[in-house]
Amino acid sequence: MTGATGARRNSDRMPHEEWDLLCDAVAERLRRSVEKPAATSVRAAVNGCAQDLKVLQAALTLERGYLRRIETELNETRAELAASHANERDAQYMAQHDSLTALPNRSQFRRRLDDALSTATTRPPTLAVLFLDLDDFKPINDIHGHDTGDELLRIVAQRLRRTIRGGDIVCRLGGDEFACLLSKPMGHAQLGRLARQLFEAISAPLQVGGIEIRVWPSIGIALCPTDGDTAITLLRRADAAMYRAKRGQLGYAFFDGQSDVVPSEAGGLH
Repeated sequence: MTGATGARRNSDRMPHEEWDLLCDAVAERLRRSVEKPAATSVRAAVNGCAQDLKVLQAALTLERGYLRRIETELNETRAELAASHANERDAQYMAQHDSLTALPNRSQFRRRLDDALSTATTRPPTLAVLFLDLDDFKPINDIHGHDTGDELLRIVAQRLRRTIRGGDIVCRLGGDEFACLLSKPMGHAQLGRLARQLFEAISAPLQVGGIEIRVWPSIGIALCPTDGDTAITLLRRADAAMYRAKRGQLGYAFFDGQSDVVPSEAGGLH
């Protein structure tokens, strides 16, 4: 039978085999004391049991310490896993969103547009892509500084989010360029009204650092399936319509295959 000193030397945990043997030994002592009730036998059994109880107490102390260490390690592991998952979520979010405006970025918009085209319940799908560019944004940066320009872009992003319908998507493509994906069917008249609402929302005066600034957007609209049925085609044709709106100071324009010059495959949008 293992003694108390032997139990103390096991600094981590008493093996199950030794624990079972110890319990069996205590039970055997008690059984013998009942079978041989002589005073000396009982006294010897009691003394032996007292020694065994000390060993049991020592073993239980070791067991509790071991379980506490296991609990601590489990808690630390849980915390590390939670931190790892949080870091992974943050990394995924940053990879899919624009750091300045928190809008979906260009790559995320392309994925969402590809998904809308591939999973639509109607064939061909009916949706619209709007391409927005801010007129004369560069002079604002040059005159008032990039911090003012960044704050202006954040305000424009908020106004776009508030104006588009629930379920539609707005993103920042980069610089002062934004795009919207309207996945619910809309006619030309409805799209025209929404484009005017976007124009009015963005061009309303805004305050940045005590300075009143106004900026006007140019908006190009391309429809699926009329103007294309792939993400890159729709974006390029909405971009082409936007440039015609900018040149003519129209506010917004629908893609016109007769008038608009579409960026080539080698340049422009990616």
